[in-house]
Amino acid sequence: MKPSTDITRLIEIMAALRTPETGCPWDLEQDFASIAPYTLEEAYEVVDAIERGDLADLRDELGDLLLQVVFHARMAEEQGAFAFPDVVEAITRKLIRRHPHVFGDIKELSPEDVKRLWDRIKSEEKAERRADREAMGHSPEAHEAGFLGGVPTALPALTRAQKLTSKAAKVGFDWPEATQVIDKIHEELEEVKDASSSGDRDRIEDEIGDLLFSVTNLARHFGIDSERALRRTNAKFERRFKAIEEALEAQERSLDEASLDEMERLWVAAKLAERKSGPAL
Repeated sequence: MKPSTDITRLIEIMAALRTPETGCPWDLEQDFASIAPYTLEEAYEVVDAIERGDLADLRDELGDLLLQVVFHARMAEEQGAFAFPDVVEAITRKLIRRHPHVFGDIKELSPEDVKRLWDRIKSEEKAERRADREAMGHSPEAHEAGFLGGVPTALPALTRAQKLTSKAAKVGFDWPEATQVIDKIHEELEEVKDASSSGDRDRIEDEIGDLLFSVTNLARHFGIDSERALRRTNAKFERRFKAIEEALEAQERSLDEASLDEMERLWVAAKLAERKSGPAL
């Protein structure tokens, strides 16, 4: 079997890997639940390649992510639920339906009009999906109940928090001004301090969660993706810590041999050097 630019070849390869007796033992023992973590991991690796500006890597990572889609579709086909063509049909139908201003008669919409139209159509689709499930004898999914339903629980916690507050804001449940959110953050920080003195781990965890939730809400008020902001800070921390390590290596010393004060001085030096040269994003 040779490589190909045709998606059909990828589907054939996946089918061969899942064929009993002649397929791959590892692939054969997988199910939706066991593959799900890999699907998330591949999605993150796509984002990582984008943020590094590595288009060659992005090509490979998109292929890995596409494999996940084909893998899930193959397992569903084996169960008689749906196959890859059904996945393609579902997304093309959705895109056509959600873009009547491109594929229909509605014209000359502003970006704000498009967003409102998209939200309305999504709500209609959600109601239809619920009706279909009920017609088939399935009870509504718990995660789809209520106005905040439909925000996937598997999302990273920061992203999910931001989506929850964004959805609540659509019905007016929101601080009107960012300054009010900042005041709320100060309030939550004080509650963390109070909890920390109690020694109650569960209470401390709750208060830290409240603090993080409020910070993601502040990010939303400024139009900032909190997950991306934290990834940038993670990268910044790694860069500056690496600078400390390299400075000590130049002195033929290890991290274990340096005091906290010395590492702090090297950290500040790395920070100043970044500001002069311009930080890498």
